[in-house]
Amino acid sequence: MESYLLDWANLLLRWVHVITAIAWVGSSFYFVFLDSSLTPPQDEELKRQGATGELWAVHGGGFYHPVKFAVKPPQLPPHLHWFFWESYSTWISGFALFSVSYIWNASAYLVDKSRMDWSPGAAVAVALSFFVVFWMLYDAICQIFGRRKNGDAIVGALTLVLVCAAAWLACHWFAGRAAFLLVGAMIATSMSANVFFWIIPGQKKVIAAIKAGQPVDPVHGWRGKQRSVHNTYFTLPVLFAMLSNHYSFTYTHPQNWLVLIAMMFAGAAIRQFFVLRHGWKLGRNRHPLPYALVGVAVIAATIFALRPAPVAMVSIAEGGRTEPAAPVSYAEVQKVLEQRCYMCHGAAMQMKNVRLDSPEQLKAHAQGVYQQAVVTRTMPMNNATGITEAERALLGRWFQAGAPVQ
Repeated sequence: MESYLLDWANLLLRWVHVITAIAWVGSSFYFVFLDSSLTPPQDEELKRQGATGELWAVHGGGFYHPVKFAVKPPQLPPHLHWFFWESYSTWISGFALFSVSYIWNASAYLVDKSRMDWSPGAAVAVALSFFVVFWMLYDAICQIFGRRKNGDAIVGALTLVLVCAAAWLACHWFAGRAAFLLVGAMIATSMSANVFFWIIPGQKKVIAAIKAGQPVDPVHGWRGKQRSVHNTYFTLPVLFAMLSNHYSFTYTHPQNWLVLIAMMFAGAAIRQFFVLRHGWKLGRNRHPLPYALVGVAVIAATIFALRPAPVAMVSIAEGGRTEPAAPVSYAEVQKVLEQRCYMCHGAAMQMKNVRLDSPEQLKAHAQGVYQQAVVTRTMPMNNATGITEAERALLGRWFQAGAPVQ
């Protein structure tokens, strides 16, 4: 029953997380596009009011005319829409999902004893510290270097180094799938922290100054935009990390930390293309196609590097002839499953409601066994039971021969 309820919690939290993340990413992408596409206002009245940019757009059968006031509008409207609940609800639902999926069963999902033999409690504590330490270091980098000459480039370079260090540590300390997700969640936490600690408080200070009739410090607008731009570059790397847990060939690679860094870098480079293309259309910058090409090239190189090695056909040489390998019997498969799988999918426990210790049950789950143990190689979890390559190959031959259970 516990496993069943956890599965439902996982499903519902994942659903909520995806919905709120779509809302947050959508609003983030829209405002980056808006900032990049604004042109100086043509209307003299808007100029007198202090407007710094405008945009005309058509959508859904209507025309829209957003106008930007960089420091303050001529007067505050009675209703202002705040974009922060999208961020907060995404982080809350994501952390709840991480707790249900990884913290609740840390010994199975977070700990890989072949990498780091520590207790589940210690693994959880270190995992959570990634969120806090990364935010503190990233925030310090922004505050120390952000307003210096070439500050954006310095902050970008140092943040890249920080992400690389975190990816290396996570992939050497935690199970591969958990490591990828942890790095993504770590960056996503900083994205939400940017909103919570800087963007929203800065906007509140601006509004308070306007209401009090005091001069508005432009640093709040500058800092808010800086952190918003950082968030948009973080988005595609985070999305890759979140999606990667469905594709074990990425996080099970011996150099999985390099795979994670390469794909995150490619995502950021491709995002740069989309950010700059609006400015290129207005003649503000050169064509950003090289950024997209760099991102695509990195992805292509990663695909090439991860290509599977050719698998020699198992055969038997007899009298100078090569014959196909003998069919795999149910008894041979049962012996492998008894050693490697029954402790989680047998009489005592049925993880994910899967039981394999009878011919009927094995036949019903044959496709899943083949996919999880042979194709994606995600089972046994973190290879805790030490299944060998020969045993995986045996399961593959058994399934391809029709999964006989007689």
